Amino acid sequence: MVRGVGRVEGTLLAGVVLVALVVTGLQAKSLGTWFLEVVWVLAGLPLVLALRKSFPLTRLLCWLLVLHALVLCYGGQYTYAETPLGEWAQELLGTQRNNYDRLGHFMQGFVPAIAVREVLLRRTPLRPGGWVRFLTVCVCLAIGACFEFVEWFSALLAGAGADAFLATQGDVWDTQWDLFLCLCGAVLSSLVWRRVHDRQLALA
Repeated sequence: MVRGVGRVEGTLLAGVVLVALVVTGLQAKSLGTWFLEVVWVLAGLPLVLALRKSFPLTRLLCWLLVLHALVLCYGGQYTYAETPLGEWAQELLGTQRNNYDRLGHFMQGFVPAIAVREVLLRRTPLRPGGWVRFLTVCVCLAIGACFEFVEWFSALLAGAGADAFLATQGDVWDTQWDLFLCLCGAVLSSLVWRRVHDRQLALA
């Protein structure tokens, strides 16, 4: 199905995402908010499947994409500000807000960093090194900024009805935190997965 992932493993990964979509959609606190949170999964899964032969992904990227999809589905089911996992962490750490959305924005850099890196190394003359790392982080920040635009437009259109989607929880620096954590995720992912990713790309 995908580079480094056999047919059975690939089917299993796609099945996990589909089950997560169905379960969280059926149990969603707000179906509209759930849709806005998981629309990236709804668009991404068919794209990966459609390109599985012409542009098969590495095993690392496939597993990271599934992990990211689960984070989005879970957040969409409860709305990010009311996830039980975030409430548990809030009580454990004594924080003033449910910080599950912080995890979501960290993942917004952590996972796309490998996707961007894979495209750059497979479709451009660039080689592993400084320029790839720099451009990867820049693209991830650009994606994060576009998501903030989506939140802004949602607030303009829906007003208070977009509060669950925004999940700012009264934090005036929420946008800055979102982009900072996206940056942290992209940088950390580029450092942590670099060697593993290079080995998997070399198998092509």
